[in-house]
Amino acid sequence: MKQLIECVPNFSEGRDLNIIRQITDRIESVEGIKLLNVDPGNATNRTVVTFVGEPDAVIEAAFRGIEKAAELIDMSKHKGEHPRMGATDVCPLIPISGITMEETVVFAKKLGEKVGKNLNIPVYLYEAAQSNPAKKNLSVIRAESMKDFSQK
Repeated sequence: MKQLIECVPNFSEGRDLNIIRQITDRIESVEGIKLLNVDPGNATNRTVVTFVGEPDAVIEAAFRGIEKAAELIDMSKHKGEHPRMGATDVCPLIPISGITMEETVVFAKKLGEKVGKNLNIPVYLYEAAQSNPAKKNLSVIRAESMKDFSQK
């Protein structure tokens, strides 16, 4: 049975369709990826993208989307109703077929390591991918990161 993972990155741009298209084009540039939905939000100024594929393709597509978002989205000028932590706010991976959550977590960690190492972007894992039970909840991570930013 083919392993399939769904990826649902939230990018901190919901108004500029040109930027959104450039990000989704990078995601779709990976062979084997099926883009399922692009949902921009004007008030929140963020876009929820949904795509699916085999694990390695999903990791590569997510990485390319995160890379393009970091290149195009200027967070110093960003305004929106939803709290966010960066150009890519969250990038959850969801097991769909032929793969367990535990196996999916391995890919989430692989993606986080690749983003941190190659793009020099801080990565915060949450829910099943977070090994520290006190930091599994995303709101805890958001609060801690905002505290870190305010101390700089």
